[in-house]
Amino acid sequence: MIGKMIGIRLVVLVVFCHPLIPVSAQGLPPLTHSLTPVKNTAAPELELQNMDEEVVDIRALEGKVVVVNFWATWCPPCRREMGSLERLYQATKEQNVEVLAVNIGEDLDTVFSFLGIVEPSPTFKMLFDPDGASMSRWNVKGLPTTFILNKKGELAYRAVGGREFDHAEIIKAVVDLSR
Repeated sequence: MIGKMIGIRLVVLVVFCHPLIPVSAQGLPPLTHSLTPVKNTAAPELELQNMDEEVVDIRALEGKVVVVNFWATWCPPCRREMGSLERLYQATKEQNVEVLAVNIGEDLDTVFSFLGIVEPSPTFKMLFDPDGASMSRWNVKGLPTTFILNKKGELAYRAVGGREFDHAEIIKAVVDLSR
C-alpha cells in the first residue's frame, strides 16, 4: 500500500511539475499587470550567451527600452507569462524595445524543449545564466522577476511574480519609456 501511495505521489509530482508538460492556468490565480516604479539607477551588468552562444551585453542596448525577465522552465508563473512577453515584444519592437529572457540554471536543451510548446513561440533573445550569478547583481529574490529599463540603461520598473505583459497598461508604460 505504501509503495502504491509513493507511486501515485510520484506520478502527481511528474504531471504537475515536469518542465515539458504545459501548466494549465485553470484554477490558478490570474497574473497581474502592475509594475513597481524604481529609482532611475543604472542597470547592473548583464553579459550572457544567447541560444547561438553569442554574447549579449546589455550595455550595447543603450538607446532602447529593455525588458529583462529572469525565469526558469520549472517555474509555473514564468511558464504562464512567456507567451505574453512575446506579444509585448511584437507590439513594441518597432518602438525600439528589446526583450531579454534570462534563464537561470538550465541548459539549452531544456529551454529549447520548453520553447517548443509556448504559444506564440518567443522570438526575443533568450540568455543563459547557468550558475545564477546575475540574480545577486540584479537583486532577484525569486522567479519570475522582471525589470524594465529606460533608454539611458536605467531601471524604471520592477515586477516580482507573474505578469500579463501584453496588458494595455504594461504596453503603454513600455511605449512611454521609448518616447
